[in-house]
Amino acid sequence: MITIKTADEIERMRDASRVVALALQAVAANVRVGATPIELDALAADVMREHRAQSSFQGYHPSWAPTPFPAVTCMSVNDVIVHGIPDERPLQLGDVVSVDCGASIAGYHGDAAMTIVVGEGGGADAALSDATRRALHAGIHAAVPGARLGDLGAAIAEVGRAAGYGILADHGGHGIGTAMHEDPHIPNTGRAGRGVQLVVGMVIALEPMFHAGGGDGYRKLADGWSVATEDGSNAAHWEHTIAITADGPRVLTTL
Repeated sequence: MITIKTADEIERMRDASRVVALALQAVAANVRVGATPIELDALAADVMREHRAQSSFQGYHPSWAPTPFPAVTCMSVNDVIVHGIPDERPLQLGDVVSVDCGASIAGYHGDAAMTIVVGEGGGADAALSDATRRALHAGIHAAVPGARLGDLGAAIAEVGRAAGYGILADHGGHGIGTAMHEDPHIPNTGRAGRGVQLVVGMVIALEPMFHAGGGDGYRKLADGWSVATEDGSNAAHWEHTIAITADGPRVLTTL
């Protein structure tokens, strides 16, 4: 069931979402050669403690997962698209690091993700990340009252398909509120004019996930959490939490 949030509830979600943005900012400032994902995860945890927020991820245990998620962030490197578990492998020059973070305050959640290329300059991986981020903003731009979910998926997919990227199948955005994952599911592909209509008070998380290979398939790694590209190509992931308002989309997970 899709829940409609009041203005007060959206402000509560904004509080949590701001902590997510601060945690991602702290991680981004420290992504460098030699840093380890588990060290970066600890920085995000420090931000949450400082602002008296709880991790939406740590301890999360959906029915399909073999164990509760052990960390504050998902840290997905290179061909891992989403749900990567932070580990102690030092990052190397050119690694593609996607960081997904969720936090809650007083029971209300925010969720966002970003991708960083270690020692980023130009190149194919930077272009992949840029296209994924542009697709996120295309989806946000389409998230106005009266639009359909298919409009969002079509806007996101148009950017990815035009660049020749694969789009992770069976995964996408979601509603968010007093639970990290609420209805509706929001695919990163779609037909314009189809699907649930957006109304004022809906809050959603949009999260395009593209990879350099052309297909949309994936594989699960042995840890039971990490989702990786089927062909071993690198991937990127960007996400924001957005409120649907009478004035258009309001991005909550920014500073």
